Amino acid sequence: MRRDNRPGFCESFAGMSLSDNPRPVIAVIGAGAVGGYYGAKLAHGGFDVHFLLRSDYAAIHEKGLEIQSIHGDFTIPAKQLRAYDNPARMPKADLVIIALKATSNHLFDSLIRPLLKPDTALLTMQNGLGNEEDLAALLSGERVMGGMAFVCNNRVAPGVIRHISEGWVRLGEFLGPPQPRTDRLAQMFNDSGVECRVIDNLAHGRWEKILWNIPFNGLGTVMDLTTEQLLATTDGVALVTSLMQEAMSIAERLDLTWPADFIERKLEMTRRMGAYKTSMQIDREQGRPLEIEAIVGRPVKIARELGVSVPRIETLYRMLMVLDASSSSRSS
Repeated sequence: MRRDNRPGFCESFAGMSLSDNPRPVIAVIGAGAVGGYYGAKLAHGGFDVHFLLRSDYAAIHEKGLEIQSIHGDFTIPAKQLRAYDNPARMPKADLVIIALKATSNHLFDSLIRPLLKPDTALLTMQNGLGNEEDLAALLSGERVMGGMAFVCNNRVAPGVIRHISEGWVRLGEFLGPPQPRTDRLAQMFNDSGVECRVIDNLAHGRWEKILWNIPFNGLGTVMDLTTEQLLATTDGVALVTSLMQEAMSIAERLDLTWPADFIERKLEMTRRMGAYKTSMQIDREQGRPLEIEAIVGRPVKIARELGVSVPRIETLYRMLMVLDASSSSRSS
C-alpha cells in the first residue's frame, strides 16, 4: 500500500473540520449490515449522521433503523433518522463513511462527489484490498482513510441489523501516519460505544483482515458452510489454517508479519462467533454480486506479481469464479 513521506504531507488535511468540529456532518454510503450498524452507533452516540439508502429506504423512512445487539438493542426512530435515496439531497459532509460492497466501487463518483467539501475526509470500511486505491485515484489520496471492521452482524430484514459478536474497529491513514483527524474519528467511535484504535500501518490492518476473509468468506461461499461448520472437524481446521498460511506468505513479502500464535488466536475468535454466515455467503444465497476480486482476486494478483506460490488460494479463487459465472448464467 502506498505511503507518502513528503515534508508537510497532509498538513492541509491535518487540521481539517473533522478534527476541530465538535459535531461534524457524517454521511454513510451503503447502510447495510456494516454501514447501518456503525452509522447507527454514531447516531445513537449523538453525532449528526445522514444515511444514503437504496432497497431499505422505504422501510427505514417509515419505521426507523433497528439494531439488535449483544451490547444492547436500540432503534433510531424514523422521525430522528436522516435518510435519503439520492446523494444530491444530502448535506455536504465533513466525513463520508463508505460501506458499499466492493462490487459497487464504480459508483464512487456519482455517490460521493456530491457530498464533498474541500476538506471532506473519506473512510472506507469495505471488505478486501484496493478500495483505498480506487478512492484515491478518483478523489485524492489525502482525503482517504481505511477502517477495518471486525464484526459479526447481518441485515435480517429491511431496516433491521442483528449484531452477534465482536464489533471493534481499527483506523489508519492511506498516505501517511495518523493525523489529528484519525484520532478524532477513533474518539468518536469510542464515545459511541465502539471499541476503536488507530494503527500506524494501514496495510498491516488490511492484510490482517484478509487473512481471515480469504478462508472464511471464500470457503463459506463455495461450500455454503458457517464458520462453526468450517471449524467443526480437524480437516476443516487444517484447510482454513493452510489458506491463512498461504495468505501470510504473501503479506510477509510485503514486510508484514504477525506473532507465532496469530492463526490460533484468530481461530479462537472465530469459534466465539458460533454459526456465523459471512457476508459473501449471504450474498450468494440472495443472488447478489460477490466480492471475489477484492477479497481473493487481488491477493492472488499480488502473489503472482511477487512470485509467491499460493496454490490453495488460486484454487479457491477459480472455484469462486466458476460459482459466480454459474450464478450469473442462471439469473440472466
